[in-house]
Amino acid sequence: MFRNKKIILLLVLVLTLSSLIGCATEPAAPPASTETPAAETPETHEVAETPEITEEDEYKIVLILPGPINDQGWNATAYQGLQLVEQELGVKMEYIESVQQADFEAVFTDYGTKGYDLVFAHGTQFFDAAAKVGPQFPDTFYMVINSEEGVEPNVGGIGVREWEGGYIAGTIAGMYTEAKKMGAIGSFPFPVIAGTLDAFEAAAQAIDPSIEVTKTYVNSWEDIQKGKETALAMAEAGSDIIFCSANQVGLGSIEAAKSKGVKAIGYIAPQNEIAPDTVISSVTYNTPGLFKSTVEMLMNGELKPVGESLGWADGVLDMQWGDMATQEVKDKVAEVIEELKAGNIENPYKGE
Repeated sequence: MFRNKKIILLLVLVLTLSSLIGCATEPAAPPASTETPAAETPETHEVAETPEITEEDEYKIVLILPGPINDQGWNATAYQGLQLVEQELGVKMEYIESVQQADFEAVFTDYGTKGYDLVFAHGTQFFDAAAKVGPQFPDTFYMVINSEEGVEPNVGGIGVREWEGGYIAGTIAGMYTEAKKMGAIGSFPFPVIAGTLDAFEAAAQAIDPSIEVTKTYVNSWEDIQKGKETALAMAEAGSDIIFCSANQVGLGSIEAAKSKGVKAIGYIAPQNEIAPDTVISSVTYNTPGLFKSTVEMLMNGELKPVGESLGWADGVLDMQWGDMATQEVKDKVAEVIEELKAGNIENPYKGE
């Protein structure tokens, strides 16, 4: 379905080359004399070299982002995925930043009308719009990152089991807290975000059942000031560890933690360097790998309208240790990761 345009393009290329070669080999008029001065030798007898068109160059792919590529978090990892695809697969991708929810359907419709092969939507919040618009453009595949759902015939989802990342963040927090109180900030109470915060709490309490976790949703992905204000309130109420799963909002929470002299856990992207004396370590996603594998499936004709969820066992989660991390903490985290890989820890999401 997504390969028809390649056949047409190749036919056009063959006809174009045939035409050029025919023009180049057409007999010229007899020369006025049998000797042609070297300076007057015609140069038109050589056909200009036609750039080779590879299959990779023919793909039209766009990445739709809910925020800017410099957010040092969720959107930055997606841009790294775009770069990985270009570097390792030779496929060019376009991108559009900071698309608002009110515009999701219009943007999906625009790229479907333009005949794009693949539209990446970076976030589970895009799923409803993709499910509505996607089937109207069967020659375009819509892939929603961090969704575990698919819709026939051309909407798929591929994502990270975020709760597994949240569980490791909670394990680290539980080993570092002295106050036995910590704060967890989420963007919206979507199941994937709520599940991450529930997992953070469950893991911390697995270390010490007396630990209290305050969970708050800020209803934003990009309000850095709101993240800062929320984290400040948590610190002032006694929390000595702050965790945030809310894209750019997390930058504000780290800033607040630094100003209050409390600690933070980095999430999704490596955030240790933002505040080395504040961020204990970062739980990171191999989001670029999701983009590469999806484009490879497109090239191999293997894209399917299904949802897929990946975790530690699939190599899509990783640790970026900070200077504060002790060997004891590293050993404990390694132990818990093995338990997650083996499926011995259940998703603690409590639901609504």
